[in-house]
Amino acid sequence: MIEKRIIDAINNAKSIAILPHVSVDGDGLGSSVALALALEKMGKDITVYIEEEIPATYEFLPGKDYVEVYKSNPKKHDLVLALDTGDLARLGKRIEIFDNTDLTINIDHHTTNTEFASLNLVKTTAAAVGELIYQLIKMLGISFDESIATCLYVAISTDTGGFRYSNTTPITHQITADLIDNGADVSKISQLVFETMSLKKLRLMGLAIDSIEIFDDGRVAFITVTNEMLKKVGAAEEDCDGLVNVARNINGVEVAVLIRQRTDNEYKINFRSQNYVDVSAIANKYSGGGHKKAAGCTVRGIMEEVKEMINKDIREVL
Repeated sequence: MIEKRIIDAINNAKSIAILPHVSVDGDGLGSSVALALALEKMGKDITVYIEEEIPATYEFLPGKDYVEVYKSNPKKHDLVLALDTGDLARLGKRIEIFDNTDLTINIDHHTTNTEFASLNLVKTTAAAVGELIYQLIKMLGISFDESIATCLYVAISTDTGGFRYSNTTPITHQITADLIDNGADVSKISQLVFETMSLKKLRLMGLAIDSIEIFDDGRVAFITVTNEMLKKVGAAEEDCDGLVNVARNINGVEVAVLIRQRTDNEYKINFRSQNYVDVSAIANKYSGGGHKKAAGCTVRGIMEEVKEMINKDIREVL
């Protein structure tokens, strides 16, 4: 049983590194910090390495003392756990830590996961990696407290869109009920994560709404965010999070696309679908990945040509 092998590996390790994916989100960060808090109770030496600074939305999370922005010169660890990471490319510079460790664990729920570690726990039926970490902490026999419960509630609630997405299951609600019993403050977390944004992000959202283009009789919506737009309102990269859902929420839209300019000829593409389109299959064409209804990739080219290419891919599956 893979879970038992993972538990044995954790029990035998002294120094453990935890690596969520680049551009860390609520599930990746919340799961990582929750696991760090739990393993600290076992007396482990824990570091959560991330690629960028903690997004402002999640600065309230307990356990930030375990988080370090990785620079270079990896420290030697007994064990590395990659969380919510579909493939090695999603580790960024921190692949040095992964490659410098003999025993590695991959815990994920993406259908496109490449099972790149020594031990791979990939359950695509899980709504969030937070669910898998909850179960792992239970199996380790570690008691939950308010801090762990808060981090896991953030992980699960963000990856389910506040429990509105179709990946939400009865198990999801059973787990979150236990997290609430252990101190997760639903009202406070919901306000901080879902109901609060900076003025800069609000202004960026206004520009993004102005950029919306509708195709295929209203079934496809594109949002474009350029570097110039971010500069105009003083927004940061993290302020782009969630903008694709503005297009997804338009009545009649089946597929929403956010095109985020990175350089003059490189674009990060985020896909969302409502019902039947598997956007992970489209992302896979460009070495990306994700879930059936939420996926992403990076594409090079000229903006208008990239739009037409992506739109053609979507049109083929509509």
